Amino acid sequence: MTTGEPILAVGGSVAEISGLQLEAPVRDLAGVVARTGARRVLLVPPDQTRLHSRAGEIVAQLLGLLEGELECVDVMPALGTHRPLGPAESLLMFGDAIDPARLLHHRWREDVTTIGELPAEQVDEIVGRPLGLALPFAVNRALVDDSYDLVVSVGQVVPHEVAGFGGYTKHVSIGLGGPETIQRSHFISAVCGIEQTMGRLDAPVRQLLDCGFDRFLEQRCRVLFVLTVVEALRGGPALRGIFAGEGGTRSSGGDAFREAAALSADVNIERRDVPFDRCVVRLDPAEYRSTWLGNKAIYRTRLAMADGGELIVVAPGVSRFGEDPLVDVLIRRYGYHGREAALEAMASDPELAANLAAVAHLIHGSTEGRFVVTYATGPELSRADIEGVGFRYLPLEEALELPVDISDPGLGLWRV
Repeated sequence: MTTGEPILAVGGSVAEISGLQLEAPVRDLAGVVARTGARRVLLVPPDQTRLHSRAGEIVAQLLGLLEGELECVDVMPALGTHRPLGPAESLLMFGDAIDPARLLHHRWREDVTTIGELPAEQVDEIVGRPLGLALPFAVNRALVDDSYDLVVSVGQVVPHEVAGFGGYTKHVSIGLGGPETIQRSHFISAVCGIEQTMGRLDAPVRQLLDCGFDRFLEQRCRVLFVLTVVEALRGGPALRGIFAGEGGTRSSGGDAFREAAALSADVNIERRDVPFDRCVVRLDPAEYRSTWLGNKAIYRTRLAMADGGELIVVAPGVSRFGEDPLVDVLIRRYGYHGREAALEAMASDPELAANLAAVAHLIHGSTEGRFVVTYATGPELSRADIEGVGFRYLPLEEALELPVDISDPGLGLWRV
């Protein structure tokens, strides 16, 4: 379907969509699903690391409207490499509308099948440098084994360190992706450079993910994309827009993404006249429990940090480094010491070389010595732990007394 416009477009940079106003577009979405004729539907929200996306609320309402009308409606969060939702995380995302026991958990190492591969020559052409890496596309089997007539992907469009803007094809290709797809896409983004990726609609990995979806997945999996845009305000997050479309970049799905990304660029990128000499970022303990996630504080502020400045990350919920146990070990082993150190470690350690997403994370989480990062974490991580990976340490009780500059780095991008 090529429409030239989204199936649904609600909101803008000024008006906020309240809880009551959300009911009408969700009912419209339920009508869109009904008109597809689908009888077996998979709803794909994010996990609690996108707590303020409003995707949990949308999925809960959609489930209530569709269940009983269709043969089957399942819910599978787009976990990527994150840990599965437990009862507490499920309650945060969906309230009591969804029984945590009914959630299907994506196991990124086991539950996937490869559906195609972008050759190294095409990757090199898009990236603009010779990497010699093909990009396989492996996704959860449920997307392509005829289990469902329709997948409804509900995610947030926000500046992102890997894809330029998150959401859309990334939500299924990475959120429900397999090891090589996740590992290599993250590594490619790190090689390209986070400064050349964040907040760019044409970021290389975004082009690769869109191309892979168009070529390998669109013909095998019918996907309705529901995209939200949320702005961080001092009074709390405000839902600015909801966009929906079906299919790849040449269909209404692509139109919906482009409109959502334009709105996100308007409301999620804060441009400063003067860089931060010191910036204090507060991480919500319900969302951020590892530096794998909490380093968004570094990614999203680095373009606004002064040379020689200090970024203080107040992270009471952070109790580990990696979401995955093996990645946690690798972060502890090598730390955040810059691009060259990470690449040298990769060349000498086969275990690290086999986990390219971890290499990318070590690169992304380093400031290359341009500014310093101080972490204040929960009691599970000691001063020795924090300093061992290359960060400075600040006791949490002291950090909690500091005035906060940014209360949720996951909702924006700050740049000079």
